[in-house]
Amino acid sequence: MEISVRQLAAMVGGVVEGNPDDIINNYAKIEEATAGCLTFLANPKYTHYIYDTHATAVLVRNDFVPEHPLGTTLIRVEDPYKTLADLLNIVGAAQRPDKRGIEQPAYIAQGVTIPEDAYVGAFAYIGSGVTMGSNVKIYPQVYVGDGVTLGDNVTLYPGVKVYHGCKIGNRCTVHAGAVIGGDGFGFAPTADGTYEKISQIGIVVIEDDVEIGANTTIDRATMGATVIHRGVKLDNLIQVAHNVEIGENTVMAAQVGIAGSTKIGRNNQVGGQVGFAGHITVGDNNGIGAQTGVPNSVGDGQRLLGAPAINAITFARQCAMMKRLPDLFDDVRKIKKQLQEK
Repeated sequence: MEISVRQLAAMVGGVVEGNPDDIINNYAKIEEATAGCLTFLANPKYTHYIYDTHATAVLVRNDFVPEHPLGTTLIRVEDPYKTLADLLNIVGAAQRPDKRGIEQPAYIAQGVTIPEDAYVGAFAYIGSGVTMGSNVKIYPQVYVGDGVTLGDNVTLYPGVKVYHGCKIGNRCTVHAGAVIGGDGFGFAPTADGTYEKISQIGIVVIEDDVEIGANTTIDRATMGATVIHRGVKLDNLIQVAHNVEIGENTVMAAQVGIAGSTKIGRNNQVGGQVGFAGHITVGDNNGIGAQTGVPNSVGDGQRLLGAPAINAITFARQCAMMKRLPDLFDDVRKIKKQLQEK
């Protein structure tokens, strides 16, 4: 799709500095952009790229002041990152096919009503008692178990498995290979050293506006429900154990693992490979850095790093001190030697 800089600026409420008649036909990162591309500058550490970028136009903040001559057109906006995100959403929506109807072969249990605007891909399985809202998209090889509830505008990408009884709210997206409602890891040790399986009779409840990444697994509760609240965003390859609760608008990067019955609050930002112990509580508005191990409950507004988790500033100081340990040991040896020689 081609659009002039003038037209694009009008769409986003931006102010043009440069040639408004230049044509945009692609999007790229500032360091990789070529002629015809729109890019953006939001992070100051990328500022040096703007002076030699080949992009046709760059989204910048209203208060951006160039220190050197520019060979590109600027579009000044309040928030370049959000503006680009809005534009990409428009482009993405235009590129996605509006699939409708039922492809064959697909299995749909007797008595299940498929709305006219829904899509069911080939080799999908829809169990008995399933209910679904409008504009649901079920891609090929998806399994939807008995009694599952799907809200409006739910998209289940290829290979998603939703076990029996689970509930997914409105405007949710589940990416390929994710498993919703598999058994929780519940086994009771016996006197002879073996383990007896504990039946997992609960469900998973996913509220509105949740996105779940590829190959992420969310286990059903032993009793009650594992709950993913409104607006949560989960990356790929995340493990959510039985009876976990994740609060509204919390985001988690890849390979996070949450052990059973842990409760995580609202608006948390969790980096990749973070591990949460079971049966703990994490408050609201925390930032937890990559590879942090969280063994105990956490309050609100913390910034944590390390394993076990500590304050991020303290962790940074410890890392700096660790780098100095070889010199410190050398100093200790020298002092010890001097004392011995006296």
